[in-house]
Amino acid sequence: MELPRTGHGVGPTDRGPAWPRERPLCIKKKNVSSYRPTGRLAPAPADLAYGSLALAALEYQARRGEIILLYEDETILWRFAMLRAGWWRTAQRARLPTRPLSQSQIKREECLKRHAWVRHRSWSRVTSGVLLSVLGAVQYGTSKVFSKIGPHFDAQELRQYLHHVMATFSKIGTEVVMVVDRSGIHRAHKLDATLDHYHGKLRFHFLPAHCGHHLNPIEGFWRVMKDTISAGRCFGNLQQLYQRTRRVLMAHQERPIYAFRW
Repeated sequence: MELPRTGHGVGPTDRGPAWPRERPLCIKKKNVSSYRPTGRLAPAPADLAYGSLALAALEYQARRGEIILLYEDETILWRFAMLRAGWWRTAQRARLPTRPLSQSQIKREECLKRHAWVRHRSWSRVTSGVLLSVLGAVQYGTSKVFSKIGPHFDAQELRQYLHHVMATFSKIGTEVVMVVDRSGIHRAHKLDATLDHYHGKLRFHFLPAHCGHHLNPIEGFWRVMKDTISAGRCFGNLQQLYQRTRRVLMAHQERPIYAFRW
């Protein structure tokens, strides 16, 4: 259907006042930057310099064969396709509501997932959940990542992961130094018994606050791993996400998906 021509157009008097707006709609280029949605926490320059020097000393010991140096961290994966990058105002840490479920729905799904895992300890019995946790550590000088996939991340899961790592290096007889951030899980009292058990064989080296994104090389691996696993994909359940994550991590051992710069 064609609209009738009334002959009325938008004249100069219909455009409003000609003086400039108090708040222009345009955004200057210098006020925005491009980065990933989660952003980064800026560390203090002194902490960053101190952390770099401490890691340089540890890497020197690792090159001499005095220690085995591991960079450890943990990350989470979503069942839903998340925003990968965008433009944001500078000096802001972007948090976008891109999840298809509300916070209460996510909390309920995670609660059902945790109860099913604690009771059965089997992925086939986990029918709920939104998040998947991945623990990993890369050995300095190599591309080998020691990983553990779980439905959630707590001190008990970290204890089991430490036993898994030490079972790999126990026959070498060299002290293992694991570089970790200052999150509460790494300072939990539940880890005291495990660290005492491996006294002289395993110790933590804590990075300064907010320096993990800048000094831990496994952060780059997480970024590539997430893009490989879930870029443009949505998974029907958590078991499908687990299988996809497991295949990608196993394929990395044969053909690395990320080139670590040592």
